Amino acid sequence: MDENLFKKEKEGLTPERGFNLVGIDYFGDPDGQLYLIEHFEMYQDALNAKKNRKNPEEFYVLYKGSGGENLSR
Repeated sequence: MDENLFKKEKEGLTPERGFNLVGIDYFGDPDGQLYLIEHFEMYQDALNAKKNRKNPEEFYVLYKGSGGENLSR
């Protein structure tokens, strides 16, 4: 996946408030490989949902930092 395209997708799926659990579809269109799974209000809930997935490394928790920057874990 092209790094710039991947970064734009992550930015587009980062919520203004709360935390989004996002998955990667490796077989999808190159410009749409990320997809929203669920939105959470609390970080711990999003992190637990990620850890409970079969392959947690194939998921991101996206959120805004205190300075408005887009972050992922």
